[in-house]
Amino acid sequence: MRIADRRRLVVLNLAEVWRRGLLALSYLRPTTVRGFGVNIQRLVVAPTDLRAVDPFIAEEICAGRFPLAGQVVEAGESSPFVLELPSRRYALRLHGFSWLRHIRADKSPLACARARRIVDDWIALHGSRINGVAWEPEVMAQRIVAWLSHSPIVLQDADAGFYRRFLASLSHQAGHLMRIAPYVADGLPKLQVRIALAMMAISTDAPKAVRRRADRQLNKEIERQILADGTHVSRNPQIMLELLFDLLPLRQTYINLGHEVPSKLIPAIDRIYPAVRFFRHSSGDMALFNGATSALATDLMSVLRYDETAGQPFKALPHGEYQRMSAGGTVLLVDTGCPAPGFLSRSVHAGCLSFELSSGRNRFIINCGSPRYAGEKYQQMARVTAAHSTVCVGDVSSCRFSKSAFLGPIVAEGVSRVTLDRQTGPDGSDRLIASHNGYLHRFGLIHEREIRLNEVGNKLAGRDRLLSADCIPVETFTFSDVIARFHVHPAIALQRIDERSVRLLASDGESWTFSTPAGGLSIREDVFFADVSGIRQSQQIEMVFGGPEIRWFLTRHA
Repeated sequence: MRIADRRRLVVLNLAEVWRRGLLALSYLRPTTVRGFGVNIQRLVVAPTDLRAVDPFIAEEICAGRFPLAGQVVEAGESSPFVLELPSRRYALRLHGFSWLRHIRADKSPLACARARRIVDDWIALHGSRINGVAWEPEVMAQRIVAWLSHSPIVLQDADAGFYRRFLASLSHQAGHLMRIAPYVADGLPKLQVRIALAMMAISTDAPKAVRRRADRQLNKEIERQILADGTHVSRNPQIMLELLFDLLPLRQTYINLGHEVPSKLIPAIDRIYPAVRFFRHSSGDMALFNGATSALATDLMSVLRYDETAGQPFKALPHGEYQRMSAGGTVLLVDTGCPAPGFLSRSVHAGCLSFELSSGRNRFIINCGSPRYAGEKYQQMARVTAAHSTVCVGDVSSCRFSKSAFLGPIVAEGVSRVTLDRQTGPDGSDRLIASHNGYLHRFGLIHEREIRLNEVGNKLAGRDRLLSADCIPVETFTFSDVIARFHVHPAIALQRIDERSVRLLASDGESWTFSTPAGGLSIREDVFFADVSGIRQSQQIEMVFGGPEIRWFLTRHA
């Protein structure tokens, strides 16, 4: 590891020690007043939850079964909070209470009573003990928003005693969250905390001073995390979609109550929408870069129907560092950026210069994506360069991830410089040339990728080159194989034509041919991590470098 990288990790270690120390002290401080410094007496409004509901899940919960995070816990008449939970991911979902939204599909007195009993169980078992998963900042933030949004269900036919306990617990949680908010880990958790506190302030009878303070802190965090082109500072496309689920109801609540909307809120939403459209394939699905997993179509539609920005997707996101090439129903998305810095890189993938290709209603070339429910082992497997449609040197990733249990799996070293040149050719083609230095320190190599999409969108020409530090083509290798991988969506069938070409066939009959003049194509087994139903088997096309460069082509059949 380079000296500069070692120094950076030392600085991050010291910063994390300081943050955790302050966070621990804030947990130890006694709660002398409730909530925001006042005793919340009533709820003013219940913000809308835009996420889709599932009547089946509502039936299961009423029957004592909790299907969360890809697993089911049988609680029967008991509280799920007294049982041993199958995984940390499951515990996060259970204590976050976002599943309350499914009860909206029923709304019967029996279903509401069941929801109220579960909330009361949580208050009795965890409401006064500030420890464990239940009191992690992002879990608290999700729970506060869920309780506020679904309070009409929880409070239906509730007695005065439960109403007081409910408000007291909300106030206690919000007060603790406000106290620890400055020391929450950077990135999405910190923004979620600020959203939850603003939601609490606007939805209750909290004084104006409390609301103004929450508004200021929310503005500050939005400005810091939402870049000028609408991407999130982590470069994860899915985070933008997740944020809209919280920001849209928050905006509408301010408007409905006639309060002044925080100055950064509406502009942030207006920036995020074009960025979300940027990452949508021709099939309507979201691209899989830097920690993204497949989004449910119902969730995507729930958010997009509020899009008032209109217009065609941008050709590039200069701050998020992505490129979009499109013509004739073909869409190509390319990652041309460096990893997010520091702790923001905990979910970053080593997929620099990877691309995804869609046409019509189908995705053809993809990245493997991030698993929705799988454990940490598979989460980390999905981050390596080999899980992306790009070039990999000897199965070594272009970014190396920290193995420190203290820092978490942040990027320790790797891509620090990406060059980019994009032009329109005389024939109307869209041409992109980019390179990264992720393999320069370990192998003395720079990976350069050139992609050209013709004007009508039915031909894609690519070239991958290995250059020295002086940008001179490298003729011979003294290390492991260099392989270009092209991951194919599980819905696409591969048919070998000859040693130089493979046909990619979609179920609706659309097909593309992948070919190379040098030959040596191979079809390998693969896994698709990001499917909504779980990890799926798929296939990939591989090309092994025999010299300093390889050329490849994708041609759509009429």
